[in-house]
Amino acid sequence: MTREEALEWVKSEIKTKNLVKHILAVEAGCRELAKHFGEDPDYWGLAGLLHDIDYEKTLKSPALHSKMAAEWLREREIDDDIIYAVMAHAEQVEPKSKLDWALLTVDPATGLIVAAALMHPTKSLAGLDTEFLLKRFKEKRFAAGARRETIAACSSIGLSLEEFLGIVLKGMQGISDELGL
Repeated sequence: MTREEALEWVKSEIKTKNLVKHILAVEAGCRELAKHFGEDPDYWGLAGLLHDIDYEKTLKSPALHSKMAAEWLREREIDDDIIYAVMAHAEQVEPKSKLDWALLTVDPATGLIVAAALMHPTKSLAGLDTEFLLKRFKEKRFAAGARRETIAACSSIGLSLEEFLGIVLKGMQGISDELGL
């Protein structure tokens, strides 16, 4: 599946504008991590783009989140490693690969970064740096939905919190116009 096909599919399933922006942010973070690790950015980006494809359909049944997506992805012959990563991000299976850990940790990190951008004096991603993000990370009540323990699991792929947030931020800054930040 090409990125264009995946994005069209996402937009047909996801009607909430901010959720589409979240999906794009996760894609960008995954792409940037892939570059960092010498992996295929298109492949990792596809995992990011498809990770919440079933979110609106499973909103009232969160236990189904990613299980429905896995069925849909199999029907479209998406690679098993991407399907596994999508399930790992929703904690349906244990993360094993770098891609699994990347998707699991990038997902909440994007929420923290967006919240930080919105409260920053510049109201943009361009004004953010890792120092600012680390300060916000330590504030438990700031962006409380961005699970700190999940973000900190970036250590499972050999990255410090500072390195990880810097890489994800860089990816998101690359699509700041699409994110409206």
